[in-house]
Amino acid sequence: MRISGVNIPDEKKLDIALGYIYGVGRNNVYEILEKAKVDGAKRVNTLSEDEQKRIQKALEGYKLEGDLRTEINENIRRLKDIGSYRGLRHSRNLPARGQRTRSNARTKRGKRVTIGAIKKEVAIKMGLATEETKEK
Repeated sequence: MRISGVNIPDEKKLDIALGYIYGVGRNNVYEILEKAKVDGAKRVNTLSEDEQKRIQKALEGYKLEGDLRTEINENIRRLKDIGSYRGLRHSRNLPARGQRTRSNARTKRGKRVTIGAIKKEVAIKMGLATEETKEK
């Protein structure tokens, strides 16, 4: 089954499988299934054509996939353009919601880079220094 450009796994139950669509979470799934009047315990491959159409009709009221991603990116771009604190944090690739960064935030900041004393030969290889500085 394909909904809004996403292939939904056939063997999974419907309430789990709908979560594969970007913008549909666990809470939204139950609202969608209630609107479509479809049992969430059914497997996706056992759905009839009528049930599939009702689910797609119920999903039309939600922003999903590309539209939602575009809106989120526009919101972040707006924060950067107006120069807000949150926009600054987004542009510097740091946590924007007040988390500490001294000891955590590794997923956002990336792998640790140890900064310390390095030998001049290593600095030359890395391009941080030139041959002239080695002679001094």
